[in-house]
Amino acid sequence: MMDWTDRHCRYFHRLLSPNAYLYTEMVTTNALIYGDKDRFLRFDASEHPIALQLGGNDPKDMTICAEMAQDYNYDSVDINCGCPSDRVQSGAFGACLMNEPKTVAACVKEMGKAVDIPVTLKCRIGIDDSEDFDFLDRFVSINAEAGCRIFIIHARKAWLKGLSPKENREIPPLKYDIVQQIKDKYPELHISLNGGIKDVQAVSDHLKDFDGVMVGREAYQNPLFLHALEKLLYPDTSDIDIEAILTKMANYADEQKKQYGTPLKSISRHMIGLFSGTRGAKHWRRQIAERAHADDAKGQLLLDIYDEIKAKNR
Repeated sequence: MMDWTDRHCRYFHRLLSPNAYLYTEMVTTNALIYGDKDRFLRFDASEHPIALQLGGNDPKDMTICAEMAQDYNYDSVDINCGCPSDRVQSGAFGACLMNEPKTVAACVKEMGKAVDIPVTLKCRIGIDDSEDFDFLDRFVSINAEAGCRIFIIHARKAWLKGLSPKENREIPPLKYDIVQQIKDKYPELHISLNGGIKDVQAVSDHLKDFDGVMVGREAYQNPLFLHALEKLLYPDTSDIDIEAILTKMANYADEQKKQYGTPLKSISRHMIGLFSGTRGAKHWRRQIAERAHADDAKGQLLLDIYDEIKAKNR
């Protein structure tokens, strides 16, 4: 998720979920080739397993960036064929590429020859007026033949014109049955389901039919959901220790400030939803919003606010 799942967010999420497969926000090939690649690619070793998600459409450029991903020790590299934003439309990548399966396949093939890590695809079930099984089947079959073995499929189509990115996540209906048909036809492929999955039981149910489930905004807006998933999938998982997590985040924030000049607000913004649905959520949100933006704010602030919550709840 662009501007959301940066390295600070992923470090936080890894503390909540030791086993989840994490994805970067989508990074364009131009940003990596012509920009500060280290700023986009560096990550903490604790984030493994982690995938770099790329936005682009040129096989040569995508291959160069796949090689960067491997050099930086990413576990896989993912081609984004699902984002419908104006930015990706102007660059003719993201969801636009679902109309160009052979272009995507050329990227898959060249990237696969250049790197040893898996090359995966994230896509929609269709775009605009195309959302039937045959449309998705053609896209999957062409790219599977090119060497892609892992597909993450958002069970909504994308409207490239007329809907905002937010509306594209809500208005087109979810059609899990189309993704199920793909899995039934290609049992040898790893098919993960994405879209509209907001509770632990839904994840459990979908894992009976699919090889994986991708959760985005629910995990971001309600981070404790990640820990609930850990408890579901790994029953021996210990109960969460909020104070221990906040201590680690406080130390991380101070270290990032020391090394890179990163302000606390750039890290704490990903933690706004930590207490979502629990007593103290409002106080946490308000205090983070009001106090973490100070230039001299330190990681200890996270623990101070938590102490205030505990005092209020006594």
